[in-house]
Amino acid sequence: MRPSAAVRGTLRALALAATLTSPAFAADPIKIGSVVSATGPAAFLGDPEARTLKLYVDALNKKGGLLGRPVELVLYDDGGDANKARTFATRLIEDDKVVAMAGGTSTGSTMAMIPVFEEAKVPFVSFAGGIEIVEPVRAFVFKTPHTDKTACQKIFEDMKARGFTKIGMISGTDGFGKSMRGQCLKVVGDYGITILADESYGAADSDTTPQLNKIKNTPGIQAVLNPGFGQGPAIVTRNYAQLGITVPLYQSHGVASKSFITLAGPAAEGVRLPAPALLVADKLAAGDRQKPVVAAYKDSYEAATAQPISTFGGYAFDGIQLVVQAIEKAKSADPQKIRDALEATKDYVGVTGIYTMSPTDHLGLGTESFRMLQIKNGDWVLETPGQ
Repeated sequence: MRPSAAVRGTLRALALAATLTSPAFAADPIKIGSVVSATGPAAFLGDPEARTLKLYVDALNKKGGLLGRPVELVLYDDGGDANKARTFATRLIEDDKVVAMAGGTSTGSTMAMIPVFEEAKVPFVSFAGGIEIVEPVRAFVFKTPHTDKTACQKIFEDMKARGFTKIGMISGTDGFGKSMRGQCLKVVGDYGITILADESYGAADSDTTPQLNKIKNTPGIQAVLNPGFGQGPAIVTRNYAQLGITVPLYQSHGVASKSFITLAGPAAEGVRLPAPALLVADKLAAGDRQKPVVAAYKDSYEAATAQPISTFGGYAFDGIQLVVQAIEKAKSADPQKIRDALEATKDYVGVTGIYTMSPTDHLGLGTESFRMLQIKNGDWVLETPGQ
């Protein structure tokens, strides 16, 4: 199935946004809110999200807006502070009167904002990874990134295919790291894998060599997994190389950004991780359903920002696009009708995966939407399981 006419039109508009003239609108704007971490420790995640949202909404208005009305993006930067995120969420509801929300860079910020949107009955599409965002299902909460549970499953599938049965784990103590560690512990036994060493590090830690030394000195370990988010995984990766640990290192989709390779430097060579198709748009097969969507988004984003693409901008693109499609489908800016249309999303081809949601699934992605990648020569390479 080809991308919908709405998606194709939006992608063309993104590419042409700089040359088009905005139409005149008489109606009041449709307000869509967002809170992202455009600055602070998670800026390399939140900055591309903010850029994508601005680019998308600008392009959308230049091609006519929604329902004959302009779209106003009400965007706040929480700087990575969950308390600020909740304050901004309250402002979006009480002062800005948004009809939907697309944002939330981190699991911690998202979880802080959820009660605000649930109480107000305004749909919230998060860009964060934690499974607790959508499990248990909450009526007005959705998300675009794969869950940490799905990432664990994809990684363990790869480990099993390579014959790894004994591993070490070092996890961040941030919201994402804690959540993914918990999910990995729940499913690891399904793959015949045993975790022999289980270490952790704090968000402010600048050195993880003591924890990694414990893992290095644990007999029998065949690979190491680092559930983490932000700058921590880059520190782990550098320390890993400094200690001369030679078994394979797996990272999570929480570092699926060129910025991670930059931060980790040469130590990133050989790291494996699950990630969306967006990172390898030019390497996808010609018949891949996602190829035209991810290629068009990549080209338009990089042309407009002069910055390399990241999956985090892709999460934002899918999030705002899902909200827009829901408004178009509902033919209404009523929050309840937008929520209902989001829940009815079927076979939406996005840059992160192909979404099909339901009353019991407010994500709609499985392990098949992940691609297993390895970092080689400072770039992403598609992996073949077991090879």
